[in-house]
Amino acid sequence: MAETRQPGLREVLLVAAVVVAVVLLAAAATALLPEAGQAVVFRTPLLIAVLIGGTGFVLWKILRAPRP
Repeated sequence: MAETRQPGLREVLLVAAVVVAVVLLAAAATALLPEAGQAVVFRTPLLIAVLIGGTGFVLWKILRAPRP
């Protein structure tokens, strides 16, 4: 029986670094928006919708992954 490959420390650190970079870029992009654009980001449930959508996408990809 073949063993399933588990992510190592290198892969985990790479994913963490990418997530931090994306968050910093999003914060920088938000800072460049005019006040009306910042109000949309900070005073509406936009961020919650993005988090729910992203979580749904990740779960969908996990469920659709080929089984060994």
